[in-house]
Amino acid sequence: MFAVVDILGQQFKVFEKTDIFVHRLDHKEGSTVNFDKIYLFYDGKKTLIGSPTVNNITVKAKILKHFKGDKVIVFKKKRRKGYKVKNGHRQSLTQISIQSILQNVSISKNLDKKKITKKSVGKESETKNDNLVGKRISKTESKTKV
Repeated sequence: MFAVVDILGQQFKVFEKTDIFVHRLDHKEGSTVNFDKIYLFYDGKKTLIGSPTVNNITVKAKILKHFKGDKVIVFKKKRRKGYKVKNGHRQSLTQISIQSILQNVSISKNLDKKKITKKSVGKESETKNDNLVGKRISKTESKTKV
């Protein structure tokens, strides 16, 4: 069982009982977080694809720790100009553990039973458009009579 989840604008493929690293979350260590933006869900038999998200499925995660990642060095240089700039930063990260992927079974069964129907177009609008096709209106006809 896995799901594709949106966490702070990034998409992650998550499995139950696994740890992932995400950008820093604004919650305390040890707290539980629920993610509702699920784009895809697979339970071993069925695949649910959202448009844009799958309803009634949540991913429950526990925050393990907050830390800073490795230093990333950004070096810029323009040759033969004597231009060199060295910058760097350390990204703030959060390690989370995916505890469970929860779904509401009764509603997921109702989604399978839905049928898509096409709306019929009114005949009045078709006849109005057919009369105007290929007909050219001169300047005198377009002026309204007072």
